[in-house]
Amino acid sequence: MASPYAIRIVGDPVLRQRAEEVTEIDGRLVKLCEDMVQTMYDAPGVGLAAPQVGVQKRLFVYDVGDGPAALINPEITESDGEWEYHEGCLSVPGMSFDIVRPKTVAVRGVDLDGNEVTFEADEVMARMLQHEIDHLDGILLLERLDEDQRKEAKRALRERAMAGAGTPGGGPLDGASRSSFRLR
Repeated sequence: MASPYAIRIVGDPVLRQRAEEVTEIDGRLVKLCEDMVQTMYDAPGVGLAAPQVGVQKRLFVYDVGDGPAALINPEITESDGEWEYHEGCLSVPGMSFDIVRPKTVAVRGVDLDGNEVTFEADEVMARMLQHEIDHLDGILLLERLDEDQRKEAKRALRERAMAGAGTPGGGPLDGASRSSFRLR
């Protein structure tokens, strides 16, 4: 059975646009999240933002080992520390990089029942939250690279485009592979 959605890859303009706030939680939104979870698992990944499937809504789904969840209209309210970690993205298949991000974050958003949720996260969970919120703001992990990493990534993407490669499903996952995202 095919995934409900194709994952948009680097070069697709939808990935560079800021997603719109969700104003109504209804059955269609719940179905969107269910289909996104299936697409995320099929990839396989640990997080998937709506713009990655061509939907310009501020929401993402995730599962870092505690079962699937969705976060609507998320925002980071606090961050602290620094943590370097090997990070990939379903929208940039086949590539991953060591990226420094805050080690801990506090996040506020809404769940699928319409309840406001706030929580703190660190390390892997914090990394996934920051990565997915970046997608909602039209930011790809390529923009988080240092100058040398960015040059190398652009060169590799050009070579891949010339060779006709770069199709979804062949690369690292949002944040890395599900197995490498086990909490240590």
